Amino acid sequence: MAPSPRSLEPPRVAPGREKAGTEKYSSSWFVALPGAALSSLIRLPQVIEVGLSRYLKDVAAVIRWKSCAAGCDGQSDGEIPLFQSFRSTLPTAQPSATPPTAAYSYTNNNMAEREQLLPKEMLIDVSSVELHLKRKHAAEWEKCRQLRSENDSSGVSASTPLAKQTTLQQSFSSSVPYEKSGARWKAITEAITLYIDTDMLPVYSVEKRGFNNLLKVLDARYTVPSRKYFSDVALPQLYNNTRQKIISELKGIDFYAATTDLWSSRTMQPYMCLTVHYVSESWEMRSVCLQTSYFPQDHTGQTIAQELKDALNSWGLSEERLSCMTTDSGSNVIRAMKDNNWPNLKCFGHRLHNAVVNGVKDERIDRAIGVCKKAVSAFSYSWKKRRDMAEVQAELGLPPHQLVTESLTRWGSRQKMIDRLLEQERAIVRVLGADKKTRHLVPTWQDLEVLDATNKAIKPLQDFTDALSGESYVSVSYIKPVLHLFKTSLLQREEKDVDLTATIKRNIMCYLEQKYSDPENDELLDMASLMDPRFRTTYITLDKLDIVKKRAVTELSALCSEEEGPTVQMCQEESPPKKKTLAAFFKKAAPAASLSHQSTKEKIEAELTSYLLGPEVDPDTNPLEWWKQHQPNFTRLSHLAKKYLAIPATSAPSERVFSVGGGIVTCNRTCLKPAVVDRLIFLAKNV
Repeated sequence: MAPSPRSLEPPRVAPGREKAGTEKYSSSWFVALPGAALSSLIRLPQVIEVGLSRYLKDVAAVIRWKSCAAGCDGQSDGEIPLFQSFRSTLPTAQPSATPPTAAYSYTNNNMAEREQLLPKEMLIDVSSVELHLKRKHAAEWEKCRQLRSENDSSGVSASTPLAKQTTLQQSFSSSVPYEKSGARWKAITEAITLYIDTDMLPVYSVEKRGFNNLLKVLDARYTVPSRKYFSDVALPQLYNNTRQKIISELKGIDFYAATTDLWSSRTMQPYMCLTVHYVSESWEMRSVCLQTSYFPQDHTGQTIAQELKDALNSWGLSEERLSCMTTDSGSNVIRAMKDNNWPNLKCFGHRLHNAVVNGVKDERIDRAIGVCKKAVSAFSYSWKKRRDMAEVQAELGLPPHQLVTESLTRWGSRQKMIDRLLEQERAIVRVLGADKKTRHLVPTWQDLEVLDATNKAIKPLQDFTDALSGESYVSVSYIKPVLHLFKTSLLQREEKDVDLTATIKRNIMCYLEQKYSDPENDELLDMASLMDPRFRTTYITLDKLDIVKKRAVTELSALCSEEEGPTVQMCQEESPPKKKTLAAFFKKAAPAASLSHQSTKEKIEAELTSYLLGPEVDPDTNPLEWWKQHQPNFTRLSHLAKKYLAIPATSAPSERVFSVGGGIVTCNRTCLKPAVVDRLIFLAKNV
């Protein structure tokens, strides 16, 4: 016989929220169970909730398992079928005035307190539950046991602390947007601005649904500004800050080199690019794109010269500090350099391209190249031919390579087209020969011999254009060694060369020798080679060696005379006499004629002589790193090294700027204004 539970008034449930089949009393009373018994049953931080209705006065009328971890198949409310039959076996209590209403949560720490507060009649004997499960619900009991073993292996414990509930202040602050004057909002906005600029994205990307969803997931409190804010405020502000930073950096350099070129965008708007290159104080090569200005005037030498002058003045760059400007071989650009009286170096890449084009001028080569282009185009516009090509390649064991199409402005693309056709010759002949409509495109053996002879002549020159087009390392000092390598090795006739190959090599070398016979360019290249510790005087002819040395001494003397000022002798306090060491007795007396009595010219000559007599340097050595280490020994020559080693050998930096411009002025962004294009290219190259 079970006595009545405590007489306590149960809490009311809000009107209209009671569940079907129950009264307006809360059905949530938590009964504490012995920790060891419950842990042995399920080994989970579970709570068994016992609800008492108004008409059932026994303590366990309805049992509800709250977390469904013991096999309730997703049920979080209502009775678990597992305990329905068990309820019928519980003893019925006598009616009482009021059911209990106190709520208790099971933990190991407050178990003793719960046992004192609750009468013994309300404590369920878990051993009976366990026995009932084993006898009446064997399948469910086995499922509980498996869950218990899995929880033990995963480290889940019944005493695992619950997550700490967030405070009211934290809940409100997590849903309040950031203030636009706050540091967090500014940091995210600056990051988005850099993202738009460096990845060359359109400004309307900030209004796309996917981008906004990404930001909402990352930080729901951030509010994205409108596209107008980025186009009118954020990007112009970033441009002005970057421009001021570059201007202040350019003020501290002694010499700089430059490149320039002309370009027409997708919308056929003409632009002029200007890049500067210099060696920083830490002996690092720096390359900066100053502007890509809109240039609608006639592209004559006079207008180009004036535009370049205005560009340098707008950046505060003096023409006297310009060591050289690298350009292509256009007649209008060359005329502009002469009008401004600026040192000019022709792009090595353009000259090598013209040399190769001039060297392969032959009727046999023209015919073979035409056949090659037609054969390649047959595969370029037919997916069936490409499919058959892949099958034949696999059958013949050839590399699964696609054919290459020639670009008229890149001689290297012609060589790659020829080389790939010779590689896939058997597959091409088999695929084209199998179709009577394309059988006439199969190259003859005469054409293949001509292509092979041409490829042998120009293939060794392929890598030099890319190697001399870098911006982050010294390149101008390589021109002399490369020309010497062409003349003595790569373009030298070999015994196995056919007449056509030998003719191509001879024509290319004659063209290069003619173009680099200009005394001004030759002397400039000699100075650059002299300042490279890897080469020094190795590639300077003996009849020009004295001229190059005199020029170096003259330039350094003029530079030192500008820097020298009134010397002030500082009085030094006499230090107390130190005790002589044993090494002091073996010190040699200083020579009578000290360096202090030498003239500036004599000091420069002595320093130059010491530099030329220094030990050989490994060819893989970075010349800028070498000068950084030896600058204290050659303080005067180091200025000359910064002047000449910063000159780029090609105008590739300007070409790369135009590639960036092509990624900005796309078919979807043809309405961009020239000023916006200039600003976006500037940021994409310099940020």
